[in-house]
Amino acid sequence: MGNRLGIVGMVFGKIIVETPKYEVIKSTTDYEIRHYPPSVIAEITYDPAQMKGQDKDGGFSILANYIGVLGKPQNTTTQKIDMTSPVITKKPEKIDMTSPVITQDHASDEGKVTMQFILPEKYKKAEEAPKPVDERVVIKEEGGRKYGVVKFSGIATNDVVSQKVEKMKKDLERDGVKIVGEYVLARYNPPWTLPPFRTNEIMIPVE
Repeated sequence: MGNRLGIVGMVFGKIIVETPKYEVIKSTTDYEIRHYPPSVIAEITYDPAQMKGQDKDGGFSILANYIGVLGKPQNTTTQKIDMTSPVITKKPEKIDMTSPVITQDHASDEGKVTMQFILPEKYKKAEEAPKPVDERVVIKEEGGRKYGVVKFSGIATNDVVSQKVEKMKKDLERDGVKIVGEYVLARYNPPWTLPPFRTNEIMIPVE
């Protein structure tokens, strides 16, 4: 019963799960600058067009299965991991150049996205988290980081996201804030949440 009520709460946008702590360094009418401490994440990089029978959020189902949102956790200890918010979506990270050179088809990365779940704060190191059964799920650590952030509601369509990213970039540059990476999209509600009740954030890494 409790789980059912929790799902109903998520349908109507109530955030009832752990969210990452952060420090607000600067707040303006246009954006916030936040500092986030190190965290452990579970991520999957995939091509939405290849998720058979699933929508563009197909990666969500795979990560949700890993932690056991709606069934048996798909990790080697079958340990349920508490759901957290937000879910992060971004472009796959470029791999730094190394030697020797390995020839790859870089065109194969076009259209791919990386989706991340931030694991509960109790996990301090990647090795402390249960190992995924699905090899597509990667557990890794992220260091402390700073973001310029703007919040909005509704569906985070490509057009809406693009407009908000461009505006925030201009606002940050206007204020002399140096941008140091590509934006990420943070969604605080699962895919089944009704659009008017969704909370989203655009987060741009800054120096």
